[in-house]
Amino acid sequence: MNSQEPMTFWDHLDVLRASLIRMAIAVVAFGIVAFCMKEELFSIVLAPCSCDFITYRLLGVEAFHIHLMNTGLTEQFMIHMRTAIYAGLLVASPYILYELFRFVSPGLYQNERRYAVWIVGAAYLMFLVGTLINYFVVFPLTVRFLGTYQVSPEVANMLTIQSYIDTLLGMSLVMGVVFELPVVCALMGRMGLLTDHFMAEYRRHAMVAILVVAAIITPTTDVFTLFVVALPIYLLYEVSIQIVRCTK
Repeated sequence: MNSQEPMTFWDHLDVLRASLIRMAIAVVAFGIVAFCMKEELFSIVLAPCSCDFITYRLLGVEAFHIHLMNTGLTEQFMIHMRTAIYAGLLVASPYILYELFRFVSPGLYQNERRYAVWIVGAAYLMFLVGTLINYFVVFPLTVRFLGTYQVSPEVANMLTIQSYIDTLLGMSLVMGVVFELPVVCALMGRMGLLTDHFMAEYRRHAMVAILVVAAIITPTTDVFTLFVVALPIYLLYEVSIQIVRCTK
């Protein structure tokens, strides 16, 4: 088809379908690779439950032991498949973003394309930063506290691999979304919906909201873990104020 000819709705639908197929193939391909690399994959996933994890060594945490167990016949295999797919999705995410931008970019002006590249790139980078902070800081402290907490020495903790994986993936997603705060604030500031003066004036209210969000993300009762989660979010808020100021 001549690229100068206007495309119909069905032509756009065909292009979108082809893009979705390529994205699905990339996710499945990387997922298969991750599935075949079972030892390497789960050495990364299960590392935070070991007292030799780098975060515990840096903080000087005393030795502890967390025992994971399986309670279902097919549970370990299904967890293996699901974790491999998530890993494939994470590795293929740059290509997925490229395919999506390639689909929508013909309908954007040149300046809109430039802004779109910056916004998508910043959002992707901040999501990865949030995920890494969760993996190296928030989740290990949560696992160490909840995995070793006992109401009585006679009651042993027997954590299931299912609950461990669900908590890791859920907290990674939440932290990744929370770290999109500067990008969202920048967009709202660019559109005139948010000002740095408003954010600075309601800083104390924001601190309360940040503590509430941190308490939800980290379901523990120790103040140290709450502070570790709340501090980067508050720093993000302060950075967002400066970003909104620069968008004027």
